[in-house]
Amino acid sequence: MKARGGRNLFGYSIGILVLDTVFPRIPGDIGHAGTFPFPVLYHKVRNAFPSRVVREGDPALLEGFVAGARALEANGVLAITTSCGFLAMFQRQLAEAVRVPVFTSALQLVPLVSRMLGPARAVGILTVESHALGPRHLAGAGITEDINVVIAGLERGHAFTPVLLDNETELDVDAARRENVEAAKEMVERHPEVGAIVLECTNMPPYASAIRDATGLPVFDITTLIRMVHAAVTPPVY
Repeated sequence: MKARGGRNLFGYSIGILVLDTVFPRIPGDIGHAGTFPFPVLYHKVRNAFPSRVVREGDPALLEGFVAGARALEANGVLAITTSCGFLAMFQRQLAEAVRVPVFTSALQLVPLVSRMLGPARAVGILTVESHALGPRHLAGAGITEDINVVIAGLERGHAFTPVLLDNETELDVDAARRENVEAAKEMVERHPEVGAIVLECTNMPPYASAIRDATGLPVFDITTLIRMVHAAVTPPVY
């Protein structure tokens, strides 16, 4: 048996483009390496602050994300994702920039989840800031007009969205969990047609179990998608 080198690090298959942040990354968050049962490789995109991505949708950020994707590919990853669902706006450009699969956002699960539900049901999208999530993000994720979605955000809260978008260094985890659960429950109560929930924000997975318990609905998030892609690029040997 012979091993082949050519790069500095080995043992990972998923590369993650992360925003330039200092807010806490707790277990379940995409930026906490312990979230995954397999190694991942991170690449921070400098000056990609949360507010520039979510609130401004700054197109000038694309160059840094393309460079980061190419760096991850050069380091041997087999697939690439990002640490913000709003980066669905760059899905096409990032996929074109490299030869490995790119999945920028958990929003890409919405068409799949929609097909799992009956035609009268809707996919509930829980997002960090609902009024910032617009047509270009949905289009980038392949969410067409015939897909029934309900969008709810956490922008009215004080413990979750402000910490992330203002890049603060302290997170009240219990309060953040309550805000996620309350937003999900309110969405389902107002829209009983919702049959499943997709968490846009990559910082929401720590609360997915609580959301599932509170609503009784299936909950999909970026870690769901990462695990699926990991299984595709490193399938088990039977």
